[in-house]
Amino acid sequence: MSERKEFRDLSTVEEAHAAIESLDLDPGVEKVDLDTADGRVLAERIDAGLDVPGFDRSALDGYALHARETFGAGETDPTTFTVVGTVEAGERPATDLGAGEAVEIATGAVMPPDADAMVAVERTDRVARSATECANSAERSSADHSSGQSPREDGETVSKDGDTLLVRTAVTPGENVMAAGADIAAGERALGPGTRLTSREIGLLSALGVDEVSVRAKPRVGIVSTGDELVRPGETVDSGRGQIYDVNSYAVAAGVREAGGEPVVYPHAGDDMAEMERALREAADECDLVLSSGSTSASAVDVVYRVIEEQGDLLLHGVSIKPGKPMLVGQFNESAYIGLPGYPVSALSIFRTFVAPAIRRAAGRAAPPSATVAGRMAVRERHEEGRHRLVPVGLVTDGNGDTLVYPVDKGSGATTSLVEADGIVEMPADVSYLDRDERVSVALFSPDVRPPTVFGVGEDDPLLSRLLDRLDRPRYLGHGSRVGRRRLRDDVSDVAVVSTADEVESGTELGGWTREWGLVVPAGNPAGIDGLADLVERDLRFVNRSTASGLRTSLANALAVLADERGVDRHDLVDAIDGFDFAVESHESPARRVVAGDADAGIGLRATAEKLDCGFVPVGEERVRVLANASRTEKPGVERLRAELDDIGDLVGALPGFGTVDDR
Repeated sequence: MSERKEFRDLSTVEEAHAAIESLDLDPGVEKVDLDTADGRVLAERIDAGLDVPGFDRSALDGYALHARETFGAGETDPTTFTVVGTVEAGERPATDLGAGEAVEIATGAVMPPDADAMVAVERTDRVARSATECANSAERSSADHSSGQSPREDGETVSKDGDTLLVRTAVTPGENVMAAGADIAAGERALGPGTRLTSREIGLLSALGVDEVSVRAKPRVGIVSTGDELVRPGETVDSGRGQIYDVNSYAVAAGVREAGGEPVVYPHAGDDMAEMERALREAADECDLVLSSGSTSASAVDVVYRVIEEQGDLLLHGVSIKPGKPMLVGQFNESAYIGLPGYPVSALSIFRTFVAPAIRRAAGRAAPPSATVAGRMAVRERHEEGRHRLVPVGLVTDGNGDTLVYPVDKGSGATTSLVEADGIVEMPADVSYLDRDERVSVALFSPDVRPPTVFGVGEDDPLLSRLLDRLDRPRYLGHGSRVGRRRLRDDVSDVAVVSTADEVESGTELGGWTREWGLVVPAGNPAGIDGLADLVERDLRFVNRSTASGLRTSLANALAVLADERGVDRHDLVDAIDGFDFAVESHESPARRVVAGDADAGIGLRATAEKLDCGFVPVGEERVRVLANASRTEKPGVERLRAELDDIGDLVGALPGFGTVDDR
C-alpha cells in the first residue's frame, strides 16, 4: 500500500481567509452594451452628459404663463388671460407669450420659452368665445386653421385659441415646472465605481443616453471534479462499481454564477496524477481561478495536493472547520487555485464560506444579506390616508450599528429616487404617518443590498465627486448645504458637506477645501460682464442655483454687500436681476445653459467654466466644510473619509480655483 501523507498543521478559519485574500483574482475591465449590463459592476464613475429632462417641462395638465401676472389671483378674484395656443407632449412650442397670454399645455410637454410657471387646469375656468367672434376671426385669418373658435352644426361652439382663461390661484416662478436637469443634471455624478447595475440603474443610464459601460470583467472560474468514480448526469451510472453522479461540478458552477463569476466546467479528471496535472494546467491557462473537488485529503490516492505542491505553490492544506477540513489553497501556472473536498455538503460549505466571498470581491459584488431587513425610522414620514403607499427608503447605520431607515423621494417623475433607495416600506391606507424611531420592515430591492459605508448629504461639488470615488460604497445626496445641515441636525446622515463663510454650527469638522465662484459667461465674454453690478444694471438673462445651494447663499451675501455700498435694499437688486428666482439644480447647470445660449451669465465655479471652455468673472471664494455626525465619528466609513480628506492635494491641484484650507 502506498504511503499516506498526513495533513499539515490545520489552519484557522482566519488564516484560510487570509490565504485566499492573498490570491490575485482580478479579472480586469471590459466594455459591455447596456442591454447586457444587468447584474454587472461599474468599473468607473459615470457623470451625466446631459440634463434629464433635457428641457423645462410641465408637471401637470394646465396652462403655461408668466408667474408675475398671477399675483393676487384667488377663488373670488381670478386673473384673466387669453389662450393663444396649445402644446402637446412631444411638440415644439410654436407660440411666444405676450402680456396677459397663456398656452394650454399637457403633462410632460415643453414649456414655451417665455413661460416661467404653469397653473393646473383644476384651478382655472375657460370661457369660450362666442360663435360670432369665431366667425369674424375666421374671416380675418382664413389661412389659420389651428386657432380660433369653430361653430358646430348644432349651433354650439368648441374651445379654440382666443378663449378667455380665469386663473383662480397665484403661482410662483418655477411652480408646476420640472426644470431641465431637475431629475439629474449634466455634469452631476450619476453612478460611482462599484455600483451593481440593476433595472433601476439601467433605467437611469438609459435616460442619460448611455449605450455601453465599463464594468468589472467576470472572473473566469474553472471547475475540475476529480475521481474515477464520477459520472456526468445523463450518462449511465454503475453502482456496482461504486460510481456516482458528479454533483459538485454543477452545484459549484451555480454558486460561481450567483457570486458574479463565469463558470467553466471541464471534463472530470481521474485519479491518475498525470491526467490530473493535464486537466489543472488546461484550466489554469484559461481561467483566473481553478476549483477542484475531491482528491484533497491525506489518502495516498488523493493526489491533487501533490500536483500543486510539485508544480505550483501550496499555501494551505487543511482547515480547522467541520465540514470541510480537507481544503487546499495555492497557485498553479500563475492562476489562483482552491481545492474543495469531495463530499458535496463539505464542498459547498467551503465554497460558501471562503470561495464565494473571494469571487464576489473579484467581481465587485456585495455580500448578500437577507432580502428583508428591520430598522427604525430616522425621521417622521407623513402620508395622506386613503391609498396604500410603497415608500422608497434608504438604509444607514448609526453610531451603535443599528439600522436607520429614511424616506427617499424626489418626485414620481425622478428616476434617481429609485437609485438612491435600498428598498420599500409599505404604509397601509389607514396609516397616516410613520413616527421617528418606529420599527419598520424594509423589503430590499435585491438580497445583496447593504447600507452604505458612509452616508452624506449636502453641497454638489466636483472635488467631492472625485473624493467619493476613493471610498468603498459611499452614498451621497447632493441636495445642497441647507438640506445637508438639516439632515445632520436630524441625526439622519453620517456627514454633511456645506459651503459657508460661518463657523461650524453643529457636527464635527473632518476637513474641507476652498473654491472660487463667480459668473460663468460665454467664451470671450462677448457681453463684457465685469461683475454683479452688470446683472442689476443691464438687460442680461441670468441663471441661478436652488435656494438650498451654498452658491446661492454666497450670491445673496455678495448682493447684500453691493446693496449696502449703494444704500439700497438688497431685494431691490434681486428684483432687478432677470432670472434670479428661476433656479436649476447642479453646479454645472447654469454654465451649461450659458453654453447653450439660453443665458448671458450663470452662477458657477471657475473649475466648471474651464471644463466647459467658458469665460469666468470671479466674485468670491467659498469654504467647503465636511461635517460629521458627532455620534458617528468612529464609524469605519467616516474614519476612512477623514483619512482621505487629509490627503486631497492631488484633487485640489487638478481643479482650477480650488485650494486647501491651508492655502487661504
